[in-house]
Amino acid sequence: MTDIFLKVKTHQEQQLPFVLYCKPNAKEIVGLFQRNDHLYFVESFEENGFVFAPFDGENYVLLPENHLDVIVEPFKSVPADDLPAVFYEMDEKAKHDFEHLVAKAVDEIHSGYFKKVVLSREEIVNLDHFDVVDFFQKLLSNYPQAFKYCFFHPKIGMWMGATPEQLLKVKDFEIHTVALAGTKINKGKEEVVWKQKEKDEQQLVTDFILENLKNHVSEQTVSSPYTAYAGNLLHIKTDISAKMNDANSLKPVLKILHPTPAVCGYPKLLAKDFILQNEGYDREYYAGFLGELNMDFATGRSENSDLFVNLRCMKIKDKKAHLFVGCGITKDSDPEQEFLETVNKSMTMKKILN
Repeated sequence: MTDIFLKVKTHQEQQLPFVLYCKPNAKEIVGLFQRNDHLYFVESFEENGFVFAPFDGENYVLLPENHLDVIVEPFKSVPADDLPAVFYEMDEKAKHDFEHLVAKAVDEIHSGYFKKVVLSREEIVNLDHFDVVDFFQKLLSNYPQAFKYCFFHPKIGMWMGATPEQLLKVKDFEIHTVALAGTKINKGKEEVVWKQKEKDEQQLVTDFILENLKNHVSEQTVSSPYTAYAGNLLHIKTDISAKMNDANSLKPVLKILHPTPAVCGYPKLLAKDFILQNEGYDREYYAGFLGELNMDFATGRSENSDLFVNLRCMKIKDKKAHLFVGCGITKDSDPEQEFLETVNKSMTMKKILN
């Protein structure tokens, strides 16, 4: 076992906070190990460290750089094993409840209350055996293009995932973000054809980001929408770049981007209110964001931020994995098809748990 994984085991035993992560297509693993069990929070967005932010609220957890031991280790990319097929045992109550929720949202959209809302649900999987290192290594092998992580704090719990979505990347005042929406199963090399419903859903995200960033940035550059691969799923993606007006723009830019229509809806505040009133469970850190704040730990450079939306994730608690899956609802959404989309997304993590 390498130094970084030995340190993980030690911190687990001592109940001390840590995060283990690997960026998309990176060749190194970064481990950040906090030397005390204090719960720190982001206050000014000028701090250096690793941030773990919830979907709702502003208590953004921070592992501060000045309280961390940092280990960076290279790793050799190992081809993914053929994971066993996962068969979904239909939960009729979960299906009924989610389809009812989607139908209610579609009615609200047709009434003009909002244009889009992203609804989610929780699945709980019993774990006969769970090993952090083994699970993280499976994430590395199977999802090279995602941001893979394991976050632990004794006052928060353990979260793990492989997210395909960048929230924000900042380097020398240059920012990069993405608009990501629409979902299909990856069936191989056949030509991908997107329906108008999926194109419209993705365009809402793009328009929201561009409109709301314009007062804080200049020189916006927008790519054409294209198909992005995320494990067994496909999405429509648009890349957006711009230049921040000044160093103090990071806080308002993050406030604008989080939560984006891709995880909340549009108009954002109305969609978020519907989610909080109707989903029936606490998302906690699902659909929040995480990553390096004003610090590139692999190179030791400060002032660079690299943040990701917390999707394709789970919380590990009491020998159970709590999986969180969601989908974007528009006026053309079919409740049964939306439920099946959440089932497909849940397979991303379930395959690793086998």
